[in-house]
Amino acid sequence: MSTPYPTPVTANQTRIGWIGIGVMGGAMASRLLSAGYAVTIYAGNPSKATSLLSQGARLASSLAELAALSDVVFTMLGHPSDVKHVVLDTLLPSIKPNTVIIDHTSSHPALARHICDSALEKQCYSIDAPVSGGDIGARDGKLAIFAGGNSDVVDWLRPLFDVLGKATYMGGPGKGQSCKIANQITVGGNLVGVSEGLVFAEKAGLDKGKFIEAVRGGAAGSMVMELFGERMIKRDFRPGGFAQYMVKDLGMGVDVEEGDEDNVVVLPGAALSKQLFSGMVANGDDKLGGQGVITVIERINGM
Repeated sequence: MSTPYPTPVTANQTRIGWIGIGVMGGAMASRLLSAGYAVTIYAGNPSKATSLLSQGARLASSLAELAALSDVVFTMLGHPSDVKHVVLDTLLPSIKPNTVIIDHTSSHPALARHICDSALEKQCYSIDAPVSGGDIGARDGKLAIFAGGNSDVVDWLRPLFDVLGKATYMGGPGKGQSCKIANQITVGGNLVGVSEGLVFAEKAGLDKGKFIEAVRGGAAGSMVMELFGERMIKRDFRPGGFAQYMVKDLGMGVDVEEGDEDNVVVLPGAALSKQLFSGMVANGDDKLGGQGVITVIERINGM
């Protein structure tokens, strides 16, 4: 069966396509499979698809094949350049009318608007829906999803979003991406703050575990502390999102692009956070999780 928009989404009929099966994308696709949806995946490296195939996913040999087999196509890629290549240059030319594309990649708002316009020309729809919550949120279906685009289409997608987390409609095309940039500005500052608190606690001779336990219930407590505080202490820097992606996301908030000078927002804290995460990249830790920023603070302090 096929249930393109606006036919209601149902697990036994709506066909899902998924592009991007890394740490986040793989966990999210797995949840849809567990919820009973038929999921076709595309993988540049098919060996990474083994787990999803064991759950019943179908492996497409090309993006064109995936497009032909899908009513809704999810993408979870690395950089805006990947989104442009996969969605604009490859997927849209092959897609059927009334197909809905959901881009979960943290990307640029202007690109999201461009993709939306291009999809409409093909009688399709595109929703920018970046997420927050890391690998744990993806695994447990507790992601915060920031949706931008046509509000009716976002409402139509809610059965799918509900499997992955909680979706909040942020406004028209690109607004989901703008919300994600603001989210990353907030998360980046929090990661730096927790890192500095832990480094100071260690230098002061405090037990770092007791420090986290003592402050987590007060004003210093945060979701970032809950997700990453213990990981920092245990030197667990496995990625929910790569440090290099934090540099990319913060850059979309603080870097000035040619022709966009009138929309500059002065964000000195975010600019400093970007430099500290860039320090991780310079140290060869670009594929570690963002909680690894504590290693930069430690190096600055000779630890």
